[in-house]
Amino acid sequence: MAFAQLEDVRIHYDLTGSQNAPVLLFSNSLGSTLSMWDPQTPALQKEFRVLRYDTRGHGQSSVTPGRDTIEQLGRDVTRLLDKLELESVYFCGLSMGGQTGMWLALNAPTRLKKLVLSNTAAKIGSPEIWNTRIEAVRKGGMKSISTAVMERWFSRDFRAKSPDSVGSAKGMLESTDPEGYVANCGAVRDYDARKTIAAIRIPTLVVAGTHDAATTPADGRYLAEQIPGARYVEFDAAHLSNIERPERFASELSSFFPAQ
Repeated sequence: MAFAQLEDVRIHYDLTGSQNAPVLLFSNSLGSTLSMWDPQTPALQKEFRVLRYDTRGHGQSSVTPGRDTIEQLGRDVTRLLDKLELESVYFCGLSMGGQTGMWLALNAPTRLKKLVLSNTAAKIGSPEIWNTRIEAVRKGGMKSISTAVMERWFSRDFRAKSPDSVGSAKGMLESTDPEGYVANCGAVRDYDARKTIAAIRIPTLVVAGTHDAATTPADGRYLAEQIPGARYVEFDAAHLSNIERPERFASELSSFFPAQ
């Protein structure tokens, strides 16, 4: 367990693997922690130095007052890299983490070698959807939304076949601080990169899930079409494709992020 004290937030992170290996940074989705990347870490840390962190307001990172923004989350990453004396990294972000990656690619491109945008979109949902969820959490806490979120995170088949994995994910979501979750809902609600995404010049892989209703395959294809040279792959999965298809996810990353 390690913590980095940044300007206004304490970030919990985990850095494992050989110090001589290139660094692969994972950025978590809304309502999750760095543990969402447990299915990929053991295999990938054989090739990479794997850096995972809890986004502010999540896990063991601190909750800061007020509304968060994707810019703020992106700056947390650059400050964490500065603190760890890491000049540039391979980056993989899912959903909210993917939007953090977009911001970095557009505003701090020298910090990224290559970029994976997984189950994300230049614009996720509508203000009405996010405001309804925010109100539900404020009134009823995290448990009031957890069942519905699991239905979006995982496909019906996966929920039936892997109840333990779904239960662990549900517990992760329900343990998220409500104020931290609400603040990050606002960050995702307000982020819109549709007019700027084509300016990304970093090699990019876009991952989508066939059954993802939150960030659809159409959203993924839009990213791949807008970002010059981007490659698109689609998994038989819903929103948390790295948990539903862990081996293929790790394989795609390993081939896209060559260690040498």
